[in-house]
Amino acid sequence: MYRVGTKVVYPTHGVGLVEAIERKDVSGGRQFFYILRIIGSGMTIMVPTKNAKRVGLREVIEPSEIPKVMAILKKNDLEISPNWNRRFKDNMERIKTGSLYEVALVLRKLVLLQKERNLSFGEKKMLENVRKLIVSEISHASGVDPEKARALVDKAVSSSGN
Repeated sequence: MYRVGTKVVYPTHGVGLVEAIERKDVSGGRQFFYILRIIGSGMTIMVPTKNAKRVGLREVIEPSEIPKVMAILKKNDLEISPNWNRRFKDNMERIKTGSLYEVALVLRKLVLLQKERNLSFGEKKMLENVRKLIVSEISHASGVDPEKARALVDKAVSSSGN
C-alpha cells in the first residue's frame, strides 16, 4: 500500500502524487481509493487500492534503473511489424502495462520507424506521449529538471546503439 506523498506511475498518464487515501461507499460496500494528482497535467484520478496492482500502478523507478532504460532507447535490432494495425495495437498494449521498459521499447520502435517513413497521425501522437512519459519519469527518478531529462532521452534515441 502506498502512503500519502508517494510518487507513483499510472499507466498512460505518467507520474502522479498520492494526495490522499479515502474511504468511499461504492455499490453498497466501502472501498479505499488512492487519490492521485498527475504531476504533468494536474488531472486527478481515483484508483481503488485493491485494484492498484491490476491497473499497473507502481512506484517511480530507482535511479539505478535509468541505464537499462537508456540501453533500450539505443537498440537497433528491433522487430517492427509492417502491419499498421498490429503495430499500433502492440504498442498500446505495451504502454498500458505501465512498465517504463515497455514504454521505452515503444519509443525506440517509433523513432526507428520514423527514420524509414512518415508516421501516421496516431503514431505521431503516440510517439510524443511515450516521450513525455519517459522524460517525466526519468526526471522524477533522477531529480533532474525535465529539460535535462528530455536531452538525455533524445540523445539516447538518436544514438547509433549497438
